[in-house]
Amino acid sequence: MNGGKFLRVTGILMIIGGALSILFGVIALFGSVVAGALGVGEALIAAAIIGLLGGATELVAGIFGVMYADRPGKAQICIVMGIVVAGLSVVSSIISFNPLSLVLGLVLPVLYLVGAFKNKQSAG
Repeated sequence: MNGGKFLRVTGILMIIGGALSILFGVIALFGSVVAGALGVGEALIAAAIIGLLGGATELVAGIFGVMYADRPGKAQICIVMGIVVAGLSVVSSIISFNPLSLVLGLVLPVLYLVGAFKNKQSAG
C-alpha cells in the first residue's frame, strides 16, 4: 500500500476515533463537574479536558491525513500532527496510570506516522 492510501485509511480511522473521544470526553467532563461539585473531581476534570484536547487533535490530524493523502508535499504537517497525537496519548495514559492504554493509544498514531513518512518519501 502506498503512503497516500495508508495515510487516508489511518486518517479516516483517526477521524472516527477523534469524534468518539470528543463525545466521551464531553460525557466525562459533565460527570467530573458533578463529582467536582461533591469535592472529589479536580483530577477527573483535568483528565477529561486532556481527553477532549486529545480527541480534537486526533480529529484534526485525521482530517489533514485525508485531505493531504494525495499531496506528498504536505506530509510534514501530518507528521507533526501524528507526533502531537502520540504525545497526548502518552500524557493521557500517564495520568490514567494505564500501561495497556498507552500501548493501544499509540497504535493508530504510529500507523498514521508510517503513512505520513511513506507519503513524504513518495514526494522524492
